[in-house]
Amino acid sequence: MKTLDRDEMRPTDRRRFLGQTAFAVAAAQWALPRTASAQTGPAEPGTPPPINQKAHASFGPLKQVDAGDLRIGYAEVGPAAGMPVLLLHGWPYDIYSYVDVAPLLAAQGYRVIVPYLRGYGTTRFRSDKAPRNGQQAVVAVDAIALLDALRIDQAVIGGFDWGARTANIVAALSPQRCKGHVSVSGYLIGSQEANRKPLPPQAELAWWYQFYFATERGEAGYDKYRRDFARLIWQSASPKWQFDEATFDRSAAALENPDHVAIAIHNYRWRMGLANGETQYDALERKLAQAPAIAVPTITLEGDANGAPHPEPAAYAGKFTGRYEHRLVRGGIGHNLPQEAPQAFAQAIMDVARF
Repeated sequence: MKTLDRDEMRPTDRRRFLGQTAFAVAAAQWALPRTASAQTGPAEPGTPPPINQKAHASFGPLKQVDAGDLRIGYAEVGPAAGMPVLLLHGWPYDIYSYVDVAPLLAAQGYRVIVPYLRGYGTTRFRSDKAPRNGQQAVVAVDAIALLDALRIDQAVIGGFDWGARTANIVAALSPQRCKGHVSVSGYLIGSQEANRKPLPPQAELAWWYQFYFATERGEAGYDKYRRDFARLIWQSASPKWQFDEATFDRSAAALENPDHVAIAIHNYRWRMGLANGETQYDALERKLAQAPAIAVPTITLEGDANGAPHPEPAAYAGKFTGRYEHRLVRGGIGHNLPQEAPQAFAQAIMDVARF
């Protein structure tokens, strides 16, 4: 399959290919045995001791880098010579979904990069004239541009929600940039054509906000009540997650980005075929519409209490043609799996890096 290279992804900002970078091998790994069943999480013996969820209240000072159309804000944790790990958040969450994952990985020698997606936190457009585009291809373009800007040839990539879809796209179309990937809820690459097909009423009900966002009232309502909206989604998508106000407030601040509403609304309208994408990404979207297989090593994760719409593991297992495992993370774990079960997510990243 043809890869998604820099020239194709960035027609107006072509970059030369970087040479292969030698990565320092991570230090001692957690000695966790492989699981015999693809339907269960890592075995309990050898699991790292529970971490204090209050211990990592902040990433510390954030960094900024010009990357493609954006000036991306990101957190970086761990040694500069470590194996790079790129962690991507979803909607309506932010980089703090990984505030406890990152130090677990950094302690094992990984260089962890956690960026704000376009429309979140400290990430800004470099031009006021740039389209506030949220289609699936452009978020993957942003991820590649960030790797280019940081001179990272290859990384382990993990994500959930929008972040999982973005990780899927990079893994499928630019496998040379992805050493392995961890995807919550599996294979999420879609297309406008596929999204035109109606679902049973109960399934459509779960996507209520997508239909709300299709209206002008929905756009105005999201703008006015974005914090209330985020809280509702957090509660419904993770019904057993008892997050406190400080945790919510810390992440809700990222939604005050001046481009957030435009990006979120465009993302969901584009999915339903109600908004156009940028023509320069049409070729990428045609490839994605073919539901390309992913050959890079992959671990998919699912929480046992995910209240958000998500496919069943059996529906996507065949899309992963390389070494592959699926793990069900138990204990009332919902949609924001990295923040609710940081040890399980960090372990998956380390395991797929060794595949």
